Amino acid sequence: MTLKACKKEEKMDREFQKKFKFEGSIRVLTQMMVDPAATEKRGGAKNLPLRRGEILDVIQFTNQEQILCRNSQRRYGYVPRAVMLPL
Repeated sequence: MTLKACKKEEKMDREFQKKFKFEGSIRVLTQMMVDPAATEKRGGAKNLPLRRGEILDVIQFTNQEQILCRNSQRRYGYVPRAVMLPL
């Protein structure tokens, strides 16, 4: 990984921590898959855009309805638990 890419990732992580008021280091708890039968969603202010069958890194189980996740493009956001499947 180049120095430029490493700095870009660090910047994205800092922005994530500020936007979601997340304290501490970012650790991946597990990986989950978006249900292939779910409808694709565009995302919103704090919601992650979803694609069918996409594998997401789970950062935090926030409540009964949502999970804080990161996708392969290192974008962060909330995802409804109803569309997530364990690997």
